[in-house]
Formats: sequence, structure tokens, C-alpha cells
Amino acid sequence: MLCYHPNTLFAHNRKPQMGTSTSSTLSLLSIILFLSLSWAASASDSVHGAFLQCLSTHSQPSHPISAVLYTPDNSSYSSVLETYIRNLRFNTSTTPKPRLIITAAHESHIQAAIICSKKHGLQMKIRSGGHDYEGVSYVSEVPFFILDMFNLRSISVDIEDETAWVQAGATLGEIYYRIAEKSKTHGFPAGVCPTVGAGGHFSGGGYGNMMRKYGLSVDNIVDAELVDVNGQILNRKSMGEDLFWAITGGGGASYGVIVSYKIKLVKVPETVTVFRVARTLEQNATDIVYQWQKVADKVDDGLFIRLTMDVVNGSRSGEKTVRATFLSLFLGNLDVLLNIMDANLPELGLQTSDCTEMSWVESVLFWTNFATGTPVETLLDRNPQVLTHLKRKSDYLKKPIPKAGLEGIWKKMIELQTPAMTFNPYGGKMAEISPSATPFPHRAGNLCKIQYATNWDEDGSEAAERYINLTRQLYSYMTPFVSKSPREAFLNYRDLDLGINHNGKNSYLEGRVYGIKYFKKNFDRLVYIKTKVDPGNFFRNEQSIPTLPY
Repeated sequence: MLCYHPNTLFAHNRKPQMGTSTSSTLSLLSIILFLSLSWAASASDSVHGAFLQCLSTHSQPSHPISAVLYTPDNSSYSSVLETYIRNLRFNTSTTPKPRLIITAAHESHIQAAIICSKKHGLQMKIRSGGHDYEGVSYVSEVPFFILDMFNLRSISVDIEDETAWVQAGATLGEIYYRIAEKSKTHGFPAGVCPTVGAGGHFSGGGYGNMMRKYGLSVDNIVDAELVDVNGQILNRKSMGEDLFWAITGGGGASYGVIVSYKIKLVKVPETVTVFRVARTLEQNATDIVYQWQKVADKVDDGLFIRLTMDVVNGSRSGEKTVRATFLSLFLGNLDVLLNIMDANLPELGLQTSDCTEMSWVESVLFWTNFATGTPVETLLDRNPQVLTHLKRKSDYLKKPIPKAGLEGIWKKMIELQTPAMTFNPYGGKMAEISPSATPFPHRAGNLCKIQYATNWDEDGSEAAERYINLTRQLYSYMTPFVSKSPREAFLNYRDLDLGINHNGKNSYLEGRVYGIKYFKKNFDRLVYIKTKVDPGNFFRNEQSIPTLPY
């Protein structure tokens, strides 16, 4: 929209004559503005209409695309859009909305979307589960539509072969449930949030509480199906090893539309043991956290102890303190776990009463804060337990933070109050896999990955800016303690503070800023593959892999 300030209507100091001339000028400007806006709206409607016609033309009679199209004038449009928005920061009246949502139910719908988007210049955003922390899968500043994958959610488990084909729209909870349905001694190393979509989770790396034993999700993917920029359906053999490598940790949305992944199942014992124990500063949290840093990446690789630190009310009225919560999964029984803990982290004082033995699939519910005894069918529920406004950031810790450093962090956290930090330990299998085996480079040499997490309930941009700023302050304070040159980050903890790609002439330089932090030395190979398979940069977003500038 064109905006005029009254003082800019006349370019010279000459005082304008009042009357007919002025009125004529203003009238002419009003007409020009009206015609410009009308033309823009007409052109937009024309493109939109042509896009819809194109989709219809490329629709297969056996799978009509009209049944999965939602335009803003459709009564279900808002509910379809909002159902998979997992961050309320991006569900406001001012959030840019898609011109169209295609809830693909067949591969031909994906093919038509790509072909017609290329032809008519409408940007495509690909959404599997909607958990992108920055809303990148369903928000854009340019005209766009959403290719929503939630209908493509089939899961085919082959226990004899110890594999499963999983479509991109399936949730992790659904995957875990279907595996457990077939076997009590199989699982898969992926995230602890059951409502996360497989497509984005797997293609960005995919980590969970079995990564010290089995690595990431991408370390256990053996095949994939993808629709490329030409609308062709490719598998690992036909796409080639370069492209397969890129979509197992480099972010699938930069290279095509992931339809499905073939995953390799892993063995789990019939009985696992879990615990959740919290200690405040008054309960010796500093010493426990310091010792945790020294052992968490070195203990038995079947033991994963996540450490979360947040600010809570202290024992004295009006005072705040820091709480350290230790949440664990051990792939074994209680007695063995207690022996390991006594030998490595006696400061925690873990007791038999703190621990619970259960099946692996039940442990998924425990880790998601469901009450013990919750039916495993709950994993099939696609509604998140908590829906709020949030900001996330990430870091990597290479060596333990000294006690004096920890005490300074506690002081800063109490000052800020809202942001929390979670430390996820590495070591084990993570330290054995080459940093170039997949695009995910954060392997040996990392003590843990840090997530900064801030949630809030207030609506509005002022509240958002305030809480985001608190998160940035804690991130800034942590600078001396974390990785450097580059300050590393995790792709699936999407953080647009690290840089935004406007996908113009400076796309490569803009992409390199965040790309080196997410992928380190693997960034150059990702760019080379991107340039080869998508030279026109059709598959793009605010933090996609760019093409080479020449």
C-alpha cells in the first residue's frame, strides 16, 4: 500500500495555490491510488484463480484434489489452519495467512502442488506436525499456501525385518504405539513429544532419550520417498546417496517434499526404569549439577539423564531459587540403575522410591508428564498437552561449567525468572558417529546440548517481545561457557535470531550465517547438493539451504 505524508505532496518550497489546482491534484492522486490497489487485488485474484485451475487440471480423477483444498472462504479453513499451529505467537489476527491449504491425501496432490506453485509463483510451505518453533512451516511474509501433510500418516511395521515405513504426517506418538502394538522389545530413537510430526523431526535430525544408546533418528533411517522439484517420486536408489544424505539431517524442506521414511527399529528391554528427581539450591543443587556435568556423557550408554533448571519459589516467603530436575530413562532394571547412580552421581541420593519400572512405551508417557497408569492409547491423541506462546534457542556445551560459573548462572536466572534451561547429555553412540556421516555435525566433543525455553500466556506483541528478550539475555549471559567459532545450534530448535534468508541475490551469504551454526563443515556439501537438485531454489524458507551464488 502506498502512503503519503501531506508534506511530501509538493516537492518545492513554492506555496501551492489553493483551489481547483490543488483539488484536481489530490483527486488525481486518489484515483491513481485506487486504481493501483484495485489492479493489485485483481492481479492477486487472477493468480489465485489460475493456481486453483492448475491444481484442478493436474488432479487425478481417482484422487480429486478438490476434496483437500481449503480457501479462506471455506468454513473449515480456520480450524484446518489452527489445528497444527503449536506456537500461539503465530496464531494472531496479524499473522500472515495462507491463500490456500492443501491437505494432501495422495502423492498426486503433492505433485500438483509443486507443478502449479512453480508455474504461478506462489510460495509453498510444508507442514507435517506444526512444531517448528518459529512457525516457518506455516507462516510467510510473501504470498503463500500450505501443503499440509497430516492426512499422510500411515505406519507399516515389519517386526521380522525390524523396520517400518512411516509417512511424514504421522506423529511420534503414533509411531511408538504402532511399534509397541507389534513388539514389547522394539522401539525407535526419536523425540519425547508424542504430537511432533515425523517429517520435520526426522529430516532435521531427530533426537530423544535413547540417543546415547542408538544415536539420532537419522542414524537409523534406511530409505525415503520424496517428491522432487520436477514432481517426480524418488526413493533412496533413484534419488542417489547425496540427496538421501541431505534429507537425513539437513532439513527436508530445502530439497523436496518428504512423503515417507523407512526406519530401522532398535531393541529395547521389556522393562525399563525411569525417575524424576528435583533439587533446589538449598538442597545442594550446585554440587549435583557440577557432578552431573562430569559424568552424564560418560556413564552407561543405556542411561540418559536430562537436566532442567528453572526458577521457583524458595523456602522463604517472597524469595526465589533455582530448581534442578533430573529426568531419566534407563534401558534396564532398577537394581542396575541404582548401582550406576551410586557410583557416578551419589550427590543426587537416588532412592528406590524415586524410580519406577515399566515398559518402554509406557516410559514415553512418563517423559511427557502423564500420570503413571495412563493408557498407552493416549499416544494416538494429536492434541498437545500444553499450547502456549514460546521462544526457544540452543547451544552446545564442550566442557563443564565451574561452580563459580554455575552460581553466576543461578543469579542471572533468578533475575530473569521466566527462561528455563535444559541440558541433554551426549556421549555414547553420539560420540562414535562421524560428524560427516549425516548433515547433523554435533557428535564427539559435546558434553551436552542446551535448550533455552520460555513460555508465556499473555497475548500481544509487547508481551512476546518482553519474553523473547528475556530468553536472549540468558543466551547472551551463557556466551563464555558454550561452543565458539561457530557458536553451534540445533536445526530442530529453530531460532530465527541466528539469521533470516530473504532468498534474493544475497541468499548464499545470508544462508551461510545460520548454516555454519547448524551444520558446521557439512554446510558446503548441503549447498552443493541443493544447487544440483533444486538450482532455481524453489524449495525455500526463512532458513533453508541456499544455492551456490554462481
